[in-house]
Amino acid sequence: MGRGDKKTAKGKRFMGSFGVSRPHKTASTAPKPAAATAPKTTKASA
Repeated sequence: MGRGDKKTAKGKRFMGSFGVSRPHKTASTAPKPAAATAPKTTKASA
């Protein structure tokens, strides 16, 4: 167990791969930018 083992995080770092032991960060974990929302306008009935 160690650098040559694909099932450990150290082995995945050595091989340069991602997997269950070394999860890859996805876009969902990145902070989302604040969405600019337009003020709601109501239609005036005349």
